[in-house]
Amino acid sequence: MLELHDLQVYYGGIHALQGISLEVPDGKIVSLIGANGAGKSTTLNSIVGLVKTQSGSIKWNGQELTALNTKQIVSQGVVLVPEGRRIFPNLSVWENLTLGAYHRNDKADIEKDREMIYELFPRLKEREKQSAGTLSGGEQQMLAVGRGLMSRPKLFMLDEPSLGLAPLIVKNIFSIVKRINEQGTTVLLIEQNARAALKIADYGYVMETGRITLSGTGKDLLSDERIRHAYLGDESQKK
Repeated sequence: MLELHDLQVYYGGIHALQGISLEVPDGKIVSLIGANGAGKSTTLNSIVGLVKTQSGSIKWNGQELTALNTKQIVSQGVVLVPEGRRIFPNLSVWENLTLGAYHRNDKADIEKDREMIYELFPRLKEREKQSAGTLSGGEQQMLAVGRGLMSRPKLFMLDEPSLGLAPLIVKNIFSIVKRINEQGTTVLLIEQNARAALKIADYGYVMETGRITLSGTGKDLLSDERIRHAYLGDESQKK
């Protein structure tokens, strides 16, 4: 289980996280929704040690993560697929995937996992030797997710995986996230597409200006009038 308690983060004079607390139970999908600038990405970056916390606690299965560096955190099975994909454009698909397993020494299992990624995303197999920078946006997102999975995450965190993608690709990405979870991986998801995020979530949190303002099951949040008005818009009336 991931547990955040009273987390405080500042960017210069900006109080980015104002004492947030949340839990991500083992084997569940938890979605974190909110407007741009609410602090969602800062939360994930804090968990993996990319942003320094001023105070508060981040515990993964009882171990305090704030005392560890990012490499040590990843070795604990806590992995982030960042916003914007951040693939290595001059390297091939195969090389990008291989870098996802940089901390592993089990070569035979690395090969098995790469084949598993190709089963999840057949398009990547077709473009195995192609430079990642020449892929479409959707293919790059598939590669970013695949690269994250190559590290064998126990907690898989995704920051805006559907950003800028066509609806059909978005549907595929969320289907893969659900499948990954069904295979036993815990998921923490940040997503502006609140409907898609809450639809697959066991539990959700709503962030506003550095604070958690609302929480509940994905189903309950989807039907909450405040969420429908603020994040779902007219689409909520069509489903």
